[in-house]
Amino acid sequence: MNTIIAETDGRPRCRWCDAAPEFLDYHDTEWGFPVDDDRRLFEKISLEGFQSGLSWRTILVKRENFRAAFHDFDFHRIASYTERDLDRLLGNEGIIRHRGKIEAVINNARRAQEMVNREGSLAAFFWKYEPDRSQLAEPQTASTSALSIALSKELKKQGWKFVGPTTMYAFMQAMGLFNDHVEDCVIRAEVELARQQFQRPRAAIGKR
Repeated sequence: MNTIIAETDGRPRCRWCDAAPEFLDYHDTEWGFPVDDDRRLFEKISLEGFQSGLSWRTILVKRENFRAAFHDFDFHRIASYTERDLDRLLGNEGIIRHRGKIEAVINNARRAQEMVNREGSLAAFFWKYEPDRSQLAEPQTASTSALSIALSKELKKQGWKFVGPTTMYAFMQAMGLFNDHVEDCVIRAEVELARQQFQRPRAAIGKR
């Protein structure tokens, strides 16, 4: 199956970015580029949780609403949310008003604080799950992997919620833990260069 499209500029891209108008910029500027910013990592893992059972377009078009509602995904602030905040979020028509998913973000913010205390940063933890090339499937042919299963299991052990193996695989794809742009996609080379120049985060001194 042809997995490439030629966009209006004539450059080939992954087919999925033609599925909705919101996808093109996301594909070209975000998806697959390596991320070590803890706030962005927490935002993405939260939004992937909200996507469970829904489409990514549904989440992407509401992303600015989510950012406003969750204080730009500052997990230190979210960790202190009260029942009043939960009620506020459940009443917010601009986001997905799913009690379990909202409660999961608040819970995960507290687990994120614990992770930072242990690891030094969220990035230091998540980048331990970067696969080597021998562990990768052909681009866009898989929805889970041994490492996404392992990551999911470890996060659940630590008390995180809405972090299943498929959700974690999508998170790893998007945050650049591996380059899943198809071989002929023009952005694949840009992501590959970004990954070559990227300095992998490490645990802070004194952290395991």
